[in-house]
Amino acid sequence: MQFEPGDRRRRLPRHLRSPTPDVDTFSFSIRPVRAGDLPDIREIYNHYVANSVVTFDEKRSTHRLWREKFAMLSKLALPFLVAVSASGQVIGYALVQPWASKSAYRYTVEDSIYLGPGAGGKGLGSALLDALIVACERRGLREIVAVISDSSAEASIRLHERAGFVEVGRMGRVGFKFGRSLGTIYLQKSLTPQKRRRLFRSGRG
Repeated sequence: MQFEPGDRRRRLPRHLRSPTPDVDTFSFSIRPVRAGDLPDIREIYNHYVANSVVTFDEKRSTHRLWREKFAMLSKLALPFLVAVSASGQVIGYALVQPWASKSAYRYTVEDSIYLGPGAGGKGLGSALLDALIVACERRGLREIVAVISDSSAEASIRLHERAGFVEVGRMGRVGFKFGRSLGTIYLQKSLTPQKRRRLFRSGRG
């Protein structure tokens, strides 16, 4: 999970730029993702692929990749949320996906949160993460993990710590992007499942 509020080194398409001109009038709502949101989600994510080390992806994601991810998360009934401005513009998203493929990991997920440029520093990241945690608990999940870059991701670490995540480990020099080595920080939060249900079945391994 990563986000970098205020990263403007490259500009997004016009319809994805700063959601509002005035922080005092900034407003948003959070809802489940729809298929029509995927192009905007892709552009938000690709902004960070091209401009930051908060994601270790080096190639821009495709519409096909996001359609497949949407279908997979829908099938598994895993939370995938978007934040939209008062005008209906997608300004951020949050999702969880299986932590690992082996079936014993089925109650543990990894989160991912990205905000559009101009949407940081206004409480949106916290609102998305809180909504994601509630949605995970409603689905009977027990643990949520965040994997964060050890460079230029201080805001992500603070965001998760405020939500009750604790650091559980680090790995150094496991990534290489933009000519430099990068590590990862692992944070984890235990959830309180609100109901028992049959969760997704992972592949054997």
